[in-house]
Amino acid sequence: MQAVGLAISNGIIASPVEPDWAALCFAANQQAQIVASGKCPADTWQAVAGSNLLVDQGAPVAVKAGTADSDGLYSRTAVGLDRTGKNLWIVAIDDKQPLYSEGVTQTELAHILVNLGVYTALNLDGGGSTTLVTESPAGATVLNSPIH
Repeated sequence: MQAVGLAISNGIIASPVEPDWAALCFAANQQAQIVASGKCPADTWQAVAGSNLLVDQGAPVAVKAGTADSDGLYSRTAVGLDRTGKNLWIVAIDDKQPLYSEGVTQTELAHILVNLGVYTALNLDGGGSTTLVTESPAGATVLNSPIH
């Protein structure tokens, strides 16, 4: 199985750039950037592609109407960076759980990210795959409430 869009692990390209798939790129010094073209700099050590930009230069990006899952209330996963590329936000929104979380549109997610102070943000994935996990000495812990 191959990823859709750019994937780089430890400096090795595992999946090539795809048109229209932006990417989150990390240099070896842990400096991060989000590139709309999906083409990370030559010194990129880790990278993952996402579907589209949500925030650019601190402002929401207009989401193309009618694209897959653009307008509906769904679980979402996004990453955002501050202007320096040193602070990273990972946002997971759950859905289909009345009185807990019913999901967001991509436009709503962009506004949430702007309100957090994000300078640039990338939509990664959504739906049932939206799961945020952290590792600790006690083991892995799921931080959200996935529906599947």
